[in-house]
Amino acid sequence: MRQLGISIYPDQSSFEQDQQYLQLAHRYGYTRIFTSLLQLKGDGGKDILGKFRQTVDYANHLGFKTVVDVNPDLFKELGLKYTDLHVLHDLGVWGMRLDEGFTGMEEAQMTHNPYDLKIELNMSQGTNYLDSIMAYAPELDNLIGCHNFYPQEYSGLSDEIFMDYSRKYRQYSLHTAAFVSSHAATFGPWPVNEGLPTMESDRQRQIYSQVTHLKLTGMVDDVIIGNAYASEDELATVAAAFKSDYPTLHVDLVDETTALEKEIVLTPAHLYRGDTSEYLLRDTLPRVVHSAESIPARTNGSRLTRGDIVVVNDGYARYKGELQIILKEMPNDGRRNVVGKLSDSDMLLLDLIKPWSTFNLKKV
Repeated sequence: MRQLGISIYPDQSSFEQDQQYLQLAHRYGYTRIFTSLLQLKGDGGKDILGKFRQTVDYANHLGFKTVVDVNPDLFKELGLKYTDLHVLHDLGVWGMRLDEGFTGMEEAQMTHNPYDLKIELNMSQGTNYLDSIMAYAPELDNLIGCHNFYPQEYSGLSDEIFMDYSRKYRQYSLHTAAFVSSHAATFGPWPVNEGLPTMESDRQRQIYSQVTHLKLTGMVDDVIIGNAYASEDELATVAAAFKSDYPTLHVDLVDETTALEKEIVLTPAHLYRGDTSEYLLRDTLPRVVHSAESIPARTNGSRLTRGDIVVVNDGYARYKGELQIILKEMPNDGRRNVVGKLSDSDMLLLDLIKPWSTFNLKKV
């Protein structure tokens, strides 16, 4: 089951603040929580652990599933053993994420715990780490994966590395997750506040475009907002993008766009025609639906550029009403009306819309 998630950091907030955030996220259908215990050091760790337990108890009451970030050093601090994870079970968490791995044998052992705690692997490590774990016959129902997030600007994964490292998890049919970044949030687990996305290309994108990007990769089941606290508007738009039947790209409509052209653009479920051109993404259904209606030509300039949304006008009688997105710059011979342009956040997502796939267009 695919899930939406948020992140909370009890060591940097109050229980009352986390409680309000959890209530708000719950209202919009969020069911996962990421949090970190990597800050649990020394005598002050007991206080952090107490705050953590209180927040997790409340989250469980609302139906959330909490995964906590740990590393090998924390095993001693928490009194954990590879063959005995009762401490985490007592904390009420759903699973633990291994920020740093072991040898493969330990991870496999931990998946056989009697509490069905999920053991979440760091998908951003790459190498043959997952193969090593699979060699020790883990309990696959308790083995999941989640990418890192990256607080430092320019340090996030490239799109290519993200795809490369994720494919192995898809090959083993493991449940996966990755992070998007709120632009309203002000903190994460570390004293750096430059966003918390998994992929660097998502750092400056609008958050709903980040979600669409992850969906279009086909590599991620769960999407988690990495920093806190996302605004209510962000929580709502992320939920809408995540739950949408089809990927949604956003368009800035021009003032001259007519009511009929708006209907053609904004009616859901555009089908990318499969006999593709390097110049045009074509949806031919609107020309059938609106075959009896007139679409007068208007002046739009001499060139069409990548990301332009156009509707074929009366000058191209056979194709009148067809919706097209320009993929490569081309002359404008006057038979296409420019009705808008893809938003900057969504422009690069065009490459991920594949022939015969379905998508929606939505006004910014």
